[in-house]
Amino acid sequence: MTPLFRADHIGSLLRPKPLREAFRRFSNKEISPQELKVVQDESIRAVVQLQRDCGLGVITDGEFRRVSYWEKFVRLTQGLEVKDALFTFHDAAGHESKFTAPYVGGKVSRPQPITLDEFQFENQKITMPAPSTMHFYRFTDWGRGYKDAAELFSDLGKVYQQEIADLARAGCKYVQLDEVAVAILCDPAAREKVKAKGGDPDKLVDLYIGAINQAVKNRPAGMTVGVHVCRGNYKGMYLSEGGYDSVAERFFGRTAVDHFLLEFDTPRAGGFAPLRFVPKGKGVVLGLVSSKTPELEQLDTLKKRTAEAARYVDASRLAISPQCGFASTIGGNPVTEADQRAKLKLCVDAARAIWG
Repeated sequence: MTPLFRADHIGSLLRPKPLREAFRRFSNKEISPQELKVVQDESIRAVVQLQRDCGLGVITDGEFRRVSYWEKFVRLTQGLEVKDALFTFHDAAGHESKFTAPYVGGKVSRPQPITLDEFQFENQKITMPAPSTMHFYRFTDWGRGYKDAAELFSDLGKVYQQEIADLARAGCKYVQLDEVAVAILCDPAAREKVKAKGGDPDKLVDLYIGAINQAVKNRPAGMTVGVHVCRGNYKGMYLSEGGYDSVAERFFGRTAVDHFLLEFDTPRAGGFAPLRFVPKGKGVVLGLVSSKTPELEQLDTLKKRTAEAARYVDASRLAISPQCGFASTIGGNPVTEADQRAKLKLCVDAARAIWG
């Protein structure tokens, strides 16, 4: 079945206070890597139990060994650095926040496993940033050491292929890539910004589809790959808005993965009509529950919206989840751990009510 689970979640979960404090102390060189790991292990065991208590069939470690969803990938991959991004996060009130992003400092390679230790410690689904993460946020000055982006993505693809091969040998059956660039390139304002800086939004979409396909092309039979398409998630703020209409036919039709985890929590995400381009045999996880706000959605509303989506994709190929993780960075979103628990359980309850 694709999606694998009727109730899924995107991966990152709120870091508890002792873990946030341990990261702070580690950053200040007040504790050792071993001491940090002890706190991580304890926190992961607790958050795994939380997911089980909520009735979830899919388990992650909450990304508790990372400062952000891409931080560990960049830290452990040869040739990647961090610089300021060209874009800013914002909210409905017009507040903005700058952020940092990956930068290619030289030839990219994988000297060691990146997420293998996460899988081997009470984890089921492994999340990784999509390849575009290493390029798009600074698309006018994305790096050094390569004549063009295609050459970069060839090397970067090998990093993912090697990581996926190690995960498969360890028994991993579910990998998720977190794709933000394609969602930003759905936003008319962002597309105009890209054009103003000399970029071609449609060529970038094609480039990033190819990069995903390169990354996953050698995955073994029996491993499911999903792509989460995210409009940005930082302390309740976002990077873009707009429906999937401008990219749907290409992205859904040509991306060689098993299912898509899509944001549909607010009107900013547009309607369900673009789902008509999802090929038969591929699934969609509807991100109908917001991880950005504490307000708990109504079960009847989730049932109604799932029925609306089923006009375009057969209900047997649908599932439900929060629209994004609860903590794409260590700071987390403006919700409490109680809010998080209620929303995860709501996804399970909704899945049971809709699919039985």
